[in-house]
Amino acid sequence: MRICIMGAGKMGMFMADTLCMDHDVAIYARRPEKLRYCLNTRRFTTMDEIEAFDPDLLINAVTIKNTLSAYEEVLPHLRPSCMLSDIASVKTGLPEFYAKCGHPFVSTHPMFGPTFANLNDLSQNYTVIIKESDPFGKAFFREVYAGLQLNIYDYTFEEHDETIAYSLSIPFVSTLAFTGVMKPQDAPGTTFKKHMAIARGLLSEDDYLLTEILFNPYSPGQIDKICARLAELSDIIKQHDNERLLAYINECRANIKDQR
Repeated sequence: MRICIMGAGKMGMFMADTLCMDHDVAIYARRPEKLRYCLNTRRFTTMDEIEAFDPDLLINAVTIKNTLSAYEEVLPHLRPSCMLSDIASVKTGLPEFYAKCGHPFVSTHPMFGPTFANLNDLSQNYTVIIKESDPFGKAFFREVYAGLQLNIYDYTFEEHDETIAYSLSIPFVSTLAFTGVMKPQDAPGTTFKKHMAIARGLLSEDDYLLTEILFNPYSPGQIDKICARLAELSDIIKQHDNERLLAYINECRANIKDQR
């Protein structure tokens, strides 16, 4: 299969490395220097090169804010049967685009970062395949992700964004709140140091990734829940209400009991 990947960032390069041994892969970036370390792939910097390559599958791996504009730019250079694919972490606007674009599509979301994930063992990581996608596209990516030993889940567009708001927005916001009130510690405790490690990992991520997750339209609802629970806990502590505090702690224990 001829596959063109738009975007030579971390995920674009990861997808190219994953697919290039079994397929004819090209990767596109406007700046040639971004393609310096691409191996076993064609390197494109113009739309004319994509058109001449005539891909069977186009994977859009640009940042979320440019996903739709990248599609609009490349569509005139693709035949109608070329399948479109995105790996966006938030799917806002994509269902509407796919409904009118005239191309088959497959939408997925590999839920790990190539910077921090152990790429030699992804068995503890997850990926989502969107249910509304083309059957052939779903089967293709299911095979690719199974080969990477990823745990695969099937969600609708709406279910995906709701899940991301819960599974990523909550820890992102909690970590940012923690670092937002941080001050230097001469003798930090063990728990503090563990939180610090999480914070350093989060803040080492690309700013666009953080923006994508936090601007998910379902994120504000999750943030409101955090604020409500913090307000409740603050009141319990101010009142020195031991009975309510123990009930709160036990509720928290119950919440994590069945989590993986």
